[in-house]
Amino acid sequence: MTPEQLRQSLRELDGTRDITFGFAGMPSHESVLTVHKAMLIPDEPDHLVKVTDGKSVFIINSAHVDWIKIG
Repeated sequence: MTPEQLRQSLRELDGTRDITFGFAGMPSHESVLTVHKAMLIPDEPDHLVKVTDGKSVFIINSAHVDWIKIG
């Protein structure tokens, strides 16, 4: 998945939904990340894909995303 494809799939994150990412190539206890009430941070000059819960910023490496659950 390219960063652009990932950003497109996360466009609906507006702070009202949770998102869970599954990452390939990680130990099982580190392969899942859930962000509650997630918001996609608009594209910045560094072009990294970032989501926030309002307290922390999570930088997502699109090459390692195996699956996404938006709930």
